[in-house]
Amino acid sequence: MPDLETKSREVPVSAEPTQRDLAPEEPKHEETPLEAFSSICGILVIGLFALTFIFQNFMIPSSSMEKTLLIGDHVLVDRVTLAPPAHWAPFVHYRDIHRGDIIVFFKPGYPDLYLVKRVVGIPGDRIHLRNGTVYLNGQPQNEPLAAKTDYSNYSPYRDDFPAVPPSESSEVEPTWSAELPTVIKGDDLVVPPGHYFAMGDNRPMSLDSRYWGFVPRENIVGRPLFVYWSFVTSEEQEYKTSASERISFMTHMVVHFFDQTRWNRTFHLIR
Repeated sequence: MPDLETKSREVPVSAEPTQRDLAPEEPKHEETPLEAFSSICGILVIGLFALTFIFQNFMIPSSSMEKTLLIGDHVLVDRVTLAPPAHWAPFVHYRDIHRGDIIVFFKPGYPDLYLVKRVVGIPGDRIHLRNGTVYLNGQPQNEPLAAKTDYSNYSPYRDDFPAVPPSESSEVEPTWSAELPTVIKGDDLVVPPGHYFAMGDNRPMSLDSRYWGFVPRENIVGRPLFVYWSFVTSEEQEYKTSASERISFMTHMVVHFFDQTRWNRTFHLIR
C-alpha cells in the first residue's frame, strides 16, 4: 500500500488586543509659530555667542603671509586658546603663546586694524637678521615656510635688522624708530616681558615688527584654525573701500563663485 502523504495547514492566529492597543491615541502636538520662532532665536543666540566670544572670521587682504595664507583666504579664528585665562569655565583650554604660532592681533597704536603674522620671538628672546636669515638667541633658524630673501631686491634695514638704523627705511613708524635703540643689546633686539616679535612668512613683502615694534600680549585676539573658503582676490581690493567698489566685488564673487573659488583650500588647516 503506498504511503499516504499528509500535508499540514498553517492556521492564522489572531493576537489578543493589548491595553496599549485599546488605549486612545494621543493627539500629535504641532509646533506653534511662537515656539518655532523661540527655537530659531535660541539657535541664533548660541551662534552669536560662539562668533563673539569663541570664534571669529577674517579675510586675508595682503600677501604678507604667503604661501601659508593667500589673499582671499577666509579663516576661522579661535579666540579662546590664546586669550588671557579668565577661568570662566573649567573645560576651556588656555595655553601660552609659542614661537611659530600664527596670531591675529590689533596693530600697536591702531585699535581697529587687525593683522596676522607668525610669532618669531617670545619674551626674553634675542633676535637679529643677517641677509634675511633670522638668528634666534644666537642660532640661525631653519624656516621652511618663510620666503627667502631675493638678493636682487636686497633691503639693508629689512634684511640686516636691527644693525641698520631705522632712518634708512621710510616705512618705519616714528614711535618704533624712537623705541628701537632702547631694546637693542649688542647685535640683538631683546623682546621685553609681555610682548612678542611677529613677522610675516613672506618676509620681503611683510610690514611687521621690524617696522612698528612688538605686539603687546593684550593685543592678541586669537589664532586662525583653518580656511573655510578661499576666493581669488587681487591685493588692490584691500584699498577699494567705496560702496560702489564693494558692491561690484560682491557681484563679481557671486558670478564667479564656482570658477574662482580655490576649492583645494576649503577646510585647509593653518600651521
